[in-house]
Amino acid sequence: MKITRCLFLFFVLYVTLFSGAALAQTSLKDIDLPYGSYQVGFQHYTLSDSSRTYSRIYDYTNSKIARPIPISLWYPATNSTAKESTLTVLDYFSILKEEEEWEHLPDEQLLNWFYYANTDANQQHLREQSTAIAELTPLKGPFPVVVYTPSFQASSIENFALCELLASHGYVVIASPSRGTVTRWFQKPDREMETQARDVEFLIREVASFPSADPNQIALMGFSFGGLANTVVAMRNDRVKTVVSLDGSERYQYSLLQKSPFFDFTALRIPYLHMAQKDIPDEVLKADQIDPALNSQFLLYDSLTQSKAYQMKFHDLSHTHFATLGVLFANRDSRQDKSDIAIMQSYSLMATYALQFLKTHLQQSNDKAQGVGPMDKDFANDAPTALVSIQHKTPTPTSFSTRDFNDLAAAQQYQELSALYQTISQAHPGVKLPEGELNKLGLQLVFNPNTGPQGIKVLQFAVEQYPNSANLFDSLAEAYLFLGKRTEAIRCFKKSLQLYSGNDNAKNRLKQLTGQK
Repeated sequence: MKITRCLFLFFVLYVTLFSGAALAQTSLKDIDLPYGSYQVGFQHYTLSDSSRTYSRIYDYTNSKIARPIPISLWYPATNSTAKESTLTVLDYFSILKEEEEWEHLPDEQLLNWFYYANTDANQQHLREQSTAIAELTPLKGPFPVVVYTPSFQASSIENFALCELLASHGYVVIASPSRGTVTRWFQKPDREMETQARDVEFLIREVASFPSADPNQIALMGFSFGGLANTVVAMRNDRVKTVVSLDGSERYQYSLLQKSPFFDFTALRIPYLHMAQKDIPDEVLKADQIDPALNSQFLLYDSLTQSKAYQMKFHDLSHTHFATLGVLFANRDSRQDKSDIAIMQSYSLMATYALQFLKTHLQQSNDKAQGVGPMDKDFANDAPTALVSIQHKTPTPTSFSTRDFNDLAAAQQYQELSALYQTISQAHPGVKLPEGELNKLGLQLVFNPNTGPQGIKVLQFAVEQYPNSANLFDSLAEAYLFLGKRTEAIRCFKKSLQLYSGNDNAKNRLKQLTGQK
């Protein structure tokens, strides 16, 4: 028996997996990824989310279990000279078997059973060695984190070469399979989008316990349907610092994204990169009944106003070629797919740009990356136009809030606030911090036993901005008094009374402090 992946009709992008019959002439070596200097370790294990139930569909039982979360983890590791112990592609397919819930399937049945042709070339791919070694000791970090989200019902290892590349440049990469809410298979697209988003957030929590991971530097990277789930997570989770989308379906299924109760494009304020497939030829659009707008329309990107956003189009990549398994194993569509050499070259270029984007937008500790430079504002001008076209947009200036000010002030321990405000004013002309908010912020800090002096700094800055505010001088006086500085308190109460003679609190406080009637 051979299992056919149950695909939704609207995911027409997967047609290239099954059309054409050209033999692959690819290999991991010939993809020629620009690996970094870190040895790559790998772990695979399974956890359970006890807050959700799940059924193993092929066990044919009514009993339910806690939702299993298989986890694949790539990371910078201690060096090993045991080259023979690097994982083979067959080792990764053993994980695919487990995640497809056919863990006892004989290896010789792999290509008969799952999604790829049982050809000599594909059998040879199974014997190829990767760069990762199982169970190596992780290096001491912290290293930034990439949560990889696979495509529609796909395995955590679908893009193992890209995940290894990232780990070799100093990233911890964590992934789990794309599974339905009730069983392995998807049923309702909007529900499954939310389920995968919850799985992503499970991984964010899990990776925080990995000793070399930096939980404050988290990027999301998703392929196809995984891009939809990642967009939902990024819109509702401030722990995410940047998003890389590998032909993510948020471009093609914007209406589905809008069904999420968390949909809010204004909440996407982080750097965002979408890398898309080439334009689908007219003959394929017509034959496969695909909306021609798919080639050009990108409503989410058009809507973004608060993030630095890039979109790239790779002219030699079809949708399935954004994953390692697609490059190596998928049959080619003779109507549109490029040569194997062109596909491998563009896949390597895609991986390089993804890495550059992460290196620019995530802080990287202990960086020993080699061979890949940072992405700067002019990187689009360096792109080979025959292979990729690039657009980008910068955030629309927004009003600067007291929260924004406080974040910057706290980062410099509330020192030199006037100089900070001058710098802010240059970037945000006309900025005005509300008097009442500065007053409350200062008092909050003053009454906190750990931040009293910082609160004084804020209130001193506030009276500089509002020198005629009796209320601010009264608050500054109360702050001084709370911290035991009577002389300064008396001076500020007097100033408050000069500005507003009806300030009964200042009158009463001065009587208490000076003994005057």
